[in-house]
Amino acid sequence: MAHSDGSSLAARAATATDIRTWLDRFLPAAARPYARLMRLDRPIGTWLLLFPCWWGLFLASDLSRLRDMLAGIAEHTLLFAVGAIVMRGAGCTYNDIVDRDFDARVARTALRPIPSGQVSVRQAVGFLIAQLLVGLLILLTFNRLTVLLGVLSLVLVFSYPLMKRVTYWPQAFLGLTFNWGALMGWAAASGSLGWPALLLYAGGIAWTLHYDTIYAHQDKDDDALVGVKSTALKFGAATKPWLAGFSFLTVILFGAAVAPLGWVPLLAVAIVALHLAWQIIDVDLDDPADCLAKFHTNRWIGWILLAGIIAGQVLR
Repeated sequence: MAHSDGSSLAARAATATDIRTWLDRFLPAAARPYARLMRLDRPIGTWLLLFPCWWGLFLASDLSRLRDMLAGIAEHTLLFAVGAIVMRGAGCTYNDIVDRDFDARVARTALRPIPSGQVSVRQAVGFLIAQLLVGLLILLTFNRLTVLLGVLSLVLVFSYPLMKRVTYWPQAFLGLTFNWGALMGWAAASGSLGWPALLLYAGGIAWTLHYDTIYAHQDKDDDALVGVKSTALKFGAATKPWLAGFSFLTVILFGAAVAPLGWVPLLAVAIVALHLAWQIIDVDLDDPADCLAKFHTNRWIGWILLAGIIAGQVLR
């Protein structure tokens, strides 16, 4: 249950904060707040941003050409990984700048660098610009269509943090943003766009609605108190049937995207379906720790589908 007094918030923040401790052991003190702004201590978000890029890349690649795979696909795989780290960091930094007042009033986020005073808004803006410049340098190594798609993605990146103020569906806008990489990955490999990439993108949006609704249940009491909207608040006690609908769409769309590669990736999609069903059945939406634990297991969905796509290409 949410409490409004400052002492209660401070006490809950000490236990509910999402800050991890490895940064304190391995980074200089001056660098730690900036690493936290990038969420380097919470890599799950980077994985969820990266997997659609890799899915699109390998779905459009011809792995029968070993030399091309080693020279081109390996390079793109690495570039997308570094780009995901940098751009996820930029997105989180921007999110923390615009959400600093909300974050100061929510237990899980009250100790983040900006609301806690470790980093000023001006410093955060400068750090954001630096990350965007690094991201641009990485983007410019790709073909023209991928560069164009990367530039267009900034519209989503900068609008998403504002959505929780105006709609109960910010998770849908997160899906549009986080899965844009499916289009970029396909474009990087093929120089064009195709229906499998669009189906993969749509499936990723449904997947994000599933996992981020579970994630949002962590903060539903505080969100209701401070006036932030989410699908967790919209669905309430009816959340699990909605999760089932999102999962159904995810499986159908992913299956349609990978079907041309044969039965192996379809088997991977079937395993994904079982994992999503387990999450829905087992998650305790009133237990923040369990919601976070279930959210983290979506990394396995990323790996399972990626393995299925690569295996399907190799056996094609």
